[in-house]
Amino acid sequence: MSDEEEDYMSDAFLNKIQDVKPGVSMVRRVKEAMKREEKHKEKNIQNRQKTFKEQENESRETALQTSISNENKGFALLQKMGYKAGQGLGKEGAGRVDPIPLNIKANREGFGMEELKKRKAEEELNDYRQKVRAKQQNEAKSLEDFRSRVRTERDERKVEADLRRSQRSCEQLDSQKGIAEPREAWYWPKVDAKDEDDDAEEEDDDEEEEEIMELTPFDKLQILTSYLRGIHFYCLWCGTAYNDEEDLCSNCPGDTAADHE
Repeated sequence: MSDEEEDYMSDAFLNKIQDVKPGVSMVRRVKEAMKREEKHKEKNIQNRQKTFKEQENESRETALQTSISNENKGFALLQKMGYKAGQGLGKEGAGRVDPIPLNIKANREGFGMEELKKRKAEEELNDYRQKVRAKQQNEAKSLEDFRSRVRTERDERKVEADLRRSQRSCEQLDSQKGIAEPREAWYWPKVDAKDEDDDAEEEDDDEEEEEIMELTPFDKLQILTSYLRGIHFYCLWCGTAYNDEEDLCSNCPGDTAADHE
């Protein structure tokens, strides 16, 4: 090997190369750039002229945090009347100690607008509560009306069923005693419609018809059960024909369905 050619494996060549770890120089440069940017921002803030609003806020905060001095005429008058710094207002010192807080108005709304908005919001809230309350009352009333209607319809069906039972019992008991015709037409179950038409044709059209009040199923049931108890000593709800009136009164709970529940 000639003297002009360098030996890449020799110590002389390796010492010429700087020992740089991967990534270290890049991180250092980024940190230095960030520090320079922060210093630049700080200088800009220090050199920037404050706006009038910022100066006004700083002056106000400084004034509010500074106690009133003796040079203030109002404070001097209070001291002449016996007031001492840190003492509450009033004859006995029970009044305010701190000044009334300052509320800065940040919008262009007139005085009293805030109270008006608050009152309007309360009125809207009250209206909403009244509407909700009225809706709940209407729903409760509708539900109660529905339940009452269902109870009424159920009771009517029960009365009609009891009436049919009492009519069949009346026809059977009357027949056993040799009674050929019911005391009233409705005491026994209804006859065929054809027979009813024949009976209607036999009536004289010229004869004045008497007005008869239509009885309700409940009225018919009461009349018919009284007839069965008085004539046949029979209780519809017991389903028993007793020996006599004394036997009926002694052993039957009563003359209504409720008495037998």
